[in-house]
Amino acid sequence: INVVEYVDTPLHKAARAGQTEFAIELMTLMPSFAKKLNPQGLSPLHLAVMSEAHEPEERARNNETATALIKLDAELVRVKGREMMTPLHYAVRENNLELLAEFLCACPKSISDLTNEHQSAVHIAVQEKKSDAFKVLLGWLSRRNKEGVLRFKDNDGNTALHIAVETEQFEVYMFLVFSYSIQVCKIDHAATTKIMCLPENMFMYCSSLRPL
Repeated sequence: INVVEYVDTPLHKAARAGQTEFAIELMTLMPSFAKKLNPQGLSPLHLAVMSEAHEPEERARNNETATALIKLDAELVRVKGREMMTPLHYAVRENNLELLAEFLCACPKSISDLTNEHQSAVHIAVQEKKSDAFKVLLGWLSRRNKEGVLRFKDNDGNTALHIAVETEQFEVYMFLVFSYSIQVCKIDHAATTKIMCLPENMFMYCSSLRPL
């Protein structure tokens, strides 16, 4: 298995099924399994985050497995899979706030990891309209004095602010501009028109928003 570049290892299966004890044993015996990608370009930690579990108990088991894996090796949070997306990016996309917080705490450097489209976790939160994950990220960035991540630009030159405007998420826009003083620049005419049409009560509402 170690010589094959892309393979579905027993650890992938254990992580997907939320079999925490078995996953720990496998990773202890074969640490290399933890960073291997399967044919779909996903690591065991990716699969634990992406679990299709619908019941709270199943979801909790997968979260427990993911947490156990990063306790053995925090750098697993930074493993780049398909489209260069990391488990942190998937935690945002899945709006899994528990794992998002665990990942950021275990591996702070993971916040700087970008996808193949040069998107940060914040870009993904705004693009996928995951408002809870967005607030968790903002709160963490603020506490860590890492607000510079909010100014990262993707391959199209867009920051999270640009995406918020283009997707008409004006609460996010107002939050970034008024709470984090993100400068409004290089926003096209159409986007500017959208902003100018904001109702007055939006300004009052956004002043009450706080990051988690």
